[in-house]
Amino acid sequence: MIHVPIIFEDNHLLVVEKPPNILSQKDRTNDIDMLTLLKERLKIRDDKPGNVFLGLVHRLDRPVGGVMVFAKTSKCAARLSNQIRKRVFTKTYLTVIHGSPSKKKDTLVNYLLKNHETNTVCAVNNGVKGAKKAVMDYEIIDEAGNLSLLKVNLYTGRPHQIRVQLSAIGHPLYGDQRYGSNINKKGQQIALWSHNITCEHPTFKKKISFTSFPANEKPWNSFDLAMLDKNFTELGDEWSLEQRNALAALTLTGDV
Repeated sequence: MIHVPIIFEDNHLLVVEKPPNILSQKDRTNDIDMLTLLKERLKIRDDKPGNVFLGLVHRLDRPVGGVMVFAKTSKCAARLSNQIRKRVFTKTYLTVIHGSPSKKKDTLVNYLLKNHETNTVCAVNNGVKGAKKAVMDYEIIDEAGNLSLLKVNLYTGRPHQIRVQLSAIGHPLYGDQRYGSNINKKGQQIALWSHNITCEHPTFKKKISFTSFPANEKPWNSFDLAMLDKNFTELGDEWSLEQRNALAALTLTGDV
């Protein structure tokens, strides 16, 4: 049975730690996916007689693990989607790359073109038909041998974006067989983790932040990450005591 840790849950939000190598939603492979899995488990856990609503508001690539946010009502899904459009809903990743970029921190801007037949993405020149602008920034957090730990802030949600943009500057991700096959070994797990998602709570309209750290295993344990294998929720300073107590009263505990 696949274990899916709950980071936070109330009547509006379900925030979980997605295990690596599971689809975000069903595709033509018919392999198990997060959306179907969670719907089935909520139906059983909550003894729901009909279909369970669960809104997919963002996706993670199949090999990527970490924080994933779902909406438990259609109204919540609409509000979160609006936050994504307005860039109130922010996403931060941790990744391990080969080598070390010349700049400790930088903003990368590329134009990415997806090949739907091969499900691959490449960086192309601006103006190429079908190419979409991709923007991210990174900061080197730590280094170990020929590997570097980066924190990445994503400003656009293009397919395979982090993997392609870092590979395009000569620093493919550890374990990425698709965009770093010349340096990675078969069987290695890609080192890309959804570390933090921050958004506004859909009803309280205050900032809430969800954080997850990768497992204490290679290559993550080569770096100074004191909280490996942990996850937690934080509220912004603007929450009043009454609002914090009200949220606590709505927060559900348990597992899926």
